[in-house]
Amino acid sequence: MSGEFIYLHGFASSPDSAKAKYIRTCFAQANIKLKIPDLNTGDFSHLTITRQLSQIASEFNHDSTPVTLIGSSLGGLSAAHLGQQYPQVQRLVLLAPAFGFLCHWLPKLGDEAIQRWQKERYLMVYHYGEQKQLPLSYDFVTDASQYKEETLQRPIPTLILHGRDDEVIPIQASHDFAQKRPWVELIELDSDHGLGNVMAEIWQTIRLFCQFP
Repeated sequence: MSGEFIYLHGFASSPDSAKAKYIRTCFAQANIKLKIPDLNTGDFSHLTITRQLSQIASEFNHDSTPVTLIGSSLGGLSAAHLGQQYPQVQRLVLLAPAFGFLCHWLPKLGDEAIQRWQKERYLMVYHYGEQKQLPLSYDFVTDASQYKEETLQRPIPTLILHGRDDEVIPIQASHDFAQKRPWVELIELDSDHGLGNVMAEIWQTIRLFCQFP
């Protein structure tokens, strides 16, 4: 299938993550163009899901070119919301998508840290792309809380690949999502949130799903 292919990296990650690089190489070898925008935009501190959505939507051609989004973790959650909002999006590949992100992440921080974050407005978060702690505005939480999975009802072909041993977003989150949506196919993998040990398998699955030669 022709069209545009865009990869959305995860939270506190970058276009230079191991996963993004691997997928970029696979696309290059198949002679298919893949865009991997930097969702940090040089300002991770003011990241919001809303900002990610408008940034990616600005990449779409304003004609009827079909778009396939491949999203990892928080990028997967963003991809799903873009699929709901934009008819150009014709296919989704979600790698360990961060459904229920806040309810999995916030409890790990603990009430005290969350209250302090609210009061001080910024929380130091380890950024894997930059390999250092960076401040993140509390606006991220306020913004993220308005994005509900229940609203994702547009029946577009969706492939979810999720590790059974995911320690960040339990695979149950993807099961719950797929269960009520017959257009979603969930493939369970023997892996964790990083999916690093199953990348070759993931690429083969993407190839079949996208009908690449």
